[in-house]
Amino acid sequence: MAAVEYDVFRACNEARRDRDSVTLIAVSKTFEADAIQPVILAGQRAFGENRVQEAKSKWPALIAAQPAIALHLIGPLQSNKAREAVALFNAIHSVDRPSICEALSKEMVSQNRSPELFVQLNTGEEPQKAGVAPGDADDFIARCRETYGLTISGLMCIPPVDDAPAPHFALTAKIAARNGLTGLSMGMSADFAIAIQFGATHVRVGSAIFGRR
Repeated sequence: MAAVEYDVFRACNEARRDRDSVTLIAVSKTFEADAIQPVILAGQRAFGENRVQEAKSKWPALIAAQPAIALHLIGPLQSNKAREAVALFNAIHSVDRPSICEALSKEMVSQNRSPELFVQLNTGEEPQKAGVAPGDADDFIARCRETYGLTISGLMCIPPVDDAPAPHFALTAKIAARNGLTGLSMGMSADFAIAIQFGATHVRVGSAIFGRR
């Protein structure tokens, strides 16, 4: 944990950015509470999960013991899980279709909760991957705001595995800027330093903290 924190600090320093401008999300998906507890004790407070049901099974007790924890949903969200997601997560990084917008809008009003929302981009336009195509992003963001009354905090992207990440980070940052969005959820264990260079405000780091799954 200390090594990753140092690498984030160094990347921020090289990018001439304040360390506080980047939230390090420890991606704890597939790890049980006994593996997460030492990371909490080391001072980490932001954690990322891929699945609502998995998060629901292990996080309520951990959060009860450490209320300052912020939980981020970084995996796909199904409409029928929107109620549980809004109740549990502080941020949802995978807003990518109208049905999700509608479900989130309804639940946020019903529960009087306002998790941060990120629109997920599919910058590589990969057919097997979730996310909004870059060419559709402006219209989708406008629809989130105007049709569903959602406050969008930023954009999230996961570059294709075989591509250089920098162009995808640059594209995400460009789309965010022209839509007045300041949040950029991008960069994982292998490329978060590059993402920070391109303005990432949230980096999602799993294996470098928890080891291989």
